[in-house]
Amino acid sequence: MRGMGNMGNMNKMMKQMQKMQKDMAKAQEEVANTIVEGTAGGGMVTVKANGSKQILEVTINEDVVDPDDIEMLQDLVVAATNDAMKQVDEVSDKLMGPFTQGLNVPGLF
Repeated sequence: MRGMGNMGNMNKMMKQMQKMQKDMAKAQEEVANTIVEGTAGGGMVTVKANGSKQILEVTINEDVVDPDDIEMLQDLVVAATNDAMKQVDEVSDKLMGPFTQGLNVPGLF
């Protein structure tokens, strides 16, 4: 009789794990489908990226294009890209946080 109680607890735990896996997969999909927009130079350079950290679009306002100062344009593109990646990380932390809290496994997510 005592073994049956343990089996019931095990079944309950397995169901909870399956639900958590399903919820986690849904959150991962939501992160991947998220589109963020990083900007620099007061919106002169815009970078759109998805939650998988793929750059989808780079928009550069023609007013910022100065052939004599390519370095500034390059810096703005880098800054806008970093802003977009930071936003992806924030979205991922927000949506995946409930599943990864307390887990410290490098490379897991």
